[in-house]
Amino acid sequence: MTSTLPAVTRPKVPAQRRAVPETPPTGRTAPPKRLRSSRPDLLLCGALLVAILVVQGWNIADYPTLSDDEGTYLAQAWAVQEGRGLAHYTYWYDHPPLGWIQLALLTWIPKLIAPASMTVAAMRAAMLVVSAVSAVLLYVLGRRLSLPRWAAGLGMALFGLSPLSVVLQREIFLDNLAVMWTLLAFALAASPSRHLWHHFGAGVAAATAVLTKETMLFVLPAVLLTMWRHSHRDTRKFAVTGAVTACALIGFSYPLFALLKGELLPGSGHVSLWDGITYQMTRPGSGFILDAGSGSHGVLRSWLYYDHVLILGGLAGALLLLATWRWSVTARALAGPSLAVAVLAVVAMRPSGYLPAMYVIQVLPFLALVLAGGIASVAHGILRRRRADGEKRWLTGGRYGVAVLLALAAGAYVLPRWYDGDRTAMTADANAPYRAAASWLDREIDDPGNTRVLVDDALWLDLVHQGFRPGTGAIWFYKADLDPAVTKTLPHGWRDIDYVVASPTVRRDAPDLPGVRAALEHSRPVATFGTGEDRIEIREIQTTGQAAGGVR
Repeated sequence: MTSTLPAVTRPKVPAQRRAVPETPPTGRTAPPKRLRSSRPDLLLCGALLVAILVVQGWNIADYPTLSDDEGTYLAQAWAVQEGRGLAHYTYWYDHPPLGWIQLALLTWIPKLIAPASMTVAAMRAAMLVVSAVSAVLLYVLGRRLSLPRWAAGLGMALFGLSPLSVVLQREIFLDNLAVMWTLLAFALAASPSRHLWHHFGAGVAAATAVLTKETMLFVLPAVLLTMWRHSHRDTRKFAVTGAVTACALIGFSYPLFALLKGELLPGSGHVSLWDGITYQMTRPGSGFILDAGSGSHGVLRSWLYYDHVLILGGLAGALLLLATWRWSVTARALAGPSLAVAVLAVVAMRPSGYLPAMYVIQVLPFLALVLAGGIASVAHGILRRRRADGEKRWLTGGRYGVAVLLALAAGAYVLPRWYDGDRTAMTADANAPYRAAASWLDREIDDPGNTRVLVDDALWLDLVHQGFRPGTGAIWFYKADLDPAVTKTLPHGWRDIDYVVASPTVRRDAPDLPGVRAALEHSRPVATFGTGEDRIEIREIQTTGQAAGGVR
């Protein structure tokens, strides 16, 4: 933040004898009133945006491996587009539907042009739009929080080019959409114009983020803190009240929707919002994240495998900013993002909680901001004084030399690791088995309209486009055991099924699904694509005799 001196009339001093300012320079590039009028900001943000889109977009359909969650969200978006309801099966309030409604809007034009392109791999390109908007919003937020231009650019690069970000932001996850809305809420809350409608808009954006992915509820205190710090003292009560009211009214639309449908509370013959919340709150925990034998620790290791710099460095940056709160301008400016990191970290460390792999997406932008802010704070500490203070020339050179050495050391450590991770994302083909399996089914099944196949959601839409009946011909394998609307179409259980596409997801979850497990046990492989744990087997049900080739 740029210091301002009182408007006191002082006698003019010759330039060569001008007094040194009493307040040491902050080293910050003051953000312009309107960023779109700042050519240096536009050039830097634009160059970084191009780099992010190239790295994230190149090879996006082939890496990482298609996931069942991606297929589920896209299939639900397809159901919205087709007018089939809020989901391709019974909507049971597992998540608010606003997330895949947004996906339906994003994929509507590609689907209209080429209906068969409505598959997970092809529609990942829609996530580039979300990544682009989020990256720009992160830069805007960094500048509005008084980060110098280079630090705001560093935060944008950390957020968009980290191998962990490249992998997760490519995937069709609700968390990516929620992050976009959350960053918009922060940017509006930190608006230098301090218009009341900006704060009202921040409340609307925050509510949209929560209705996109409900876990964003944990970040709302950080948005409120940012708004409190950046609102004008005279209008602060109106700003905060308007934002909270807007957020609450929009948020309550979800239970109101369930109430109007008669599905708010449990009852006979229907799903309910209460049951959905109960399931999410009581699902088996994955253990303490630092316990080496827990599922949460395995998730943490998967994050660190892609990039430990952003995670560990971001946590260290948050600790540094919190520790220097009292005397650091940067720490006070980044209070909101630091609080978001702290809250999300505490939630992730709950011993009894469930930690999904995509959870880290929600904290990535704040890790990037606080890491960039921590680096800016260190740089300011090293370079804050000018030689005009009477400092020896060699000491000035030493301070700048230390700063250069630290920057070179950090670059030498980070860039090779990021290069390897991003090169893998841009060249590896992890989805060849899925493509081969979809091609085999299209080629070998002569009568898809009368064939029933258990499949994970990553391939569900592929089969629908090949002519399999949605829901009862192409059957999402979970629903064969868990959805009464599907089980009643299978009166003889596994005997009514023709094929099982045994992907890693199906094999992993089959032990907990009696019908799917029986189908695998009474089937034999007729085609296998890939090797090892990542292989995909197409297995034909054997209704008589002993099935050959059991599943391991």
